[in-house]
Amino acid sequence: MTGRVPPLVIAPRRPGGRERVPAGSLAATSSAKEVARAWENFAAGENVETGVRPEILASWYRCRDRYDVDRTLDVAPGAEGDEDRRSDDGVIFTALGGLGALAGREVERDGAVVTVTDGDGRVLGSWGDPSAQRRAELHNLAPWSSWSEECTGTNGMGTSLEVAGPVTVTGPEHWCEAFHHWACAGTSVRDVVTGAPVASINISRWNAALSELVPPWLTKAAAFVEQEIYRRAIHEADKVIAEFTRKCAHSGGAFLAMDRGGNVLAATESAVAMLGLAGEAPFVAGAIEPARRWTPDIAGLPEVLRWAKDRVRGSAEWSGYALLPVCPGEEPTPVTVRAVVDANHVVGMLCAFGVREGEAYGGGADDELGPLPRSVIGMRNDRLVLLAPSEIRYAEADRNIVWLVTERGRIQAATRGLDNVERSLASCGFRRVHRRFLVNLRRVAEIERGIKGELFLILDSRGHEFVPVSRRHAPDLRRLLGV
Repeated sequence: MTGRVPPLVIAPRRPGGRERVPAGSLAATSSAKEVARAWENFAAGENVETGVRPEILASWYRCRDRYDVDRTLDVAPGAEGDEDRRSDDGVIFTALGGLGALAGREVERDGAVVTVTDGDGRVLGSWGDPSAQRRAELHNLAPWSSWSEECTGTNGMGTSLEVAGPVTVTGPEHWCEAFHHWACAGTSVRDVVTGAPVASINISRWNAALSELVPPWLTKAAAFVEQEIYRRAIHEADKVIAEFTRKCAHSGGAFLAMDRGGNVLAATESAVAMLGLAGEAPFVAGAIEPARRWTPDIAGLPEVLRWAKDRVRGSAEWSGYALLPVCPGEEPTPVTVRAVVDANHVVGMLCAFGVREGEAYGGGADDELGPLPRSVIGMRNDRLVLLAPSEIRYAEADRNIVWLVTERGRIQAATRGLDNVERSLASCGFRRVHRRFLVNLRRVAEIERGIKGELFLILDSRGHEFVPVSRRHAPDLRRLLGV
């Protein structure tokens, strides 16, 4: 998006003025009654399949099973400080705050409040109708309170940080009963490099509905702020590629330059050849645009990069190495990682293959299969399906949508992104075997070798269900299965 964000309209108009819903009328419609009934049943520990939107029900499960949020909470807790915030985040929050202030003047006549949070749900600013702000402050909907789902349950700000796109939470869709008279809509602003939320913007009204025009406005506002994040990403890429070029000029070998999200910005020809990408991917030399970057398919590399980023905080001159299965069918290769630092913040990493320098990585992969979580949430039509991990044979990614292949058929995962599904199931015996497939190793029945030596996993011998194994994951898979 370019240009200015259009004016905000949050309430439908009538010739006589604004439309306000009478106190207590949020539950007046049958749909709202169904939501209220579903909330009461869910709070009582009963199963809920209808009467509430899937994204709201998924949020309720997070509040109950993951975060254990107190439903009787009537004020948001105070927020802790963040000493690790980037210095240039101030530019982003200034842009977002400017939008919030402008929107606040627009919504003041409609009795609404506009709030802005950081990526952890801490409220940074509040604008709008003074009486609505005073009412909001009774619930601590004010600066330096925390409205993440983990702290305050299902709400526009916190839930928007958990999912992509704008989220509307109305009346009894809120996890905490004290907030059932509010209607709110929020959307997150996300880092174009990592995909992680860095902020959110939210609009709230007391005992009143929000216009259907609010979610599109929130989308435009988030895109407007993400322009600044994009500009920062281009600046960081220039810094990393310049350091990569300088290193390559002084020494040969296989090198990768990576951004903060573990995506490749540039690679030497020897690195491309080592990764076996010469015939599968274009030679990468200066992928300034985030959309042109790609993620190397090396098991364990994301964990090593996270470890390295934490270690660099102590010294910008730090380096470390790990043994990773880089070349299919061969012994693990040492990979040395060095950070590229700008203004005391890590903006990228340089990876040198075949080199051992600095601190040895001691994390390793945990081969012990831990206890099963309570459930995995899938979506089928308008229902949420609760799955035990043992029911899932494998997960398949279709871009950002993940399909779970189960005993009950093919079900869409409520969590988007195969990486996110992998993190939630790694302790249950699931392993990535391909960039598009995650497999329950407990369900592997047979292994078939292809004409060219490639491997296929058979998880249901009756249905001839085949899952391909990429060359990079084959050695680790053989080790885990003992073949």
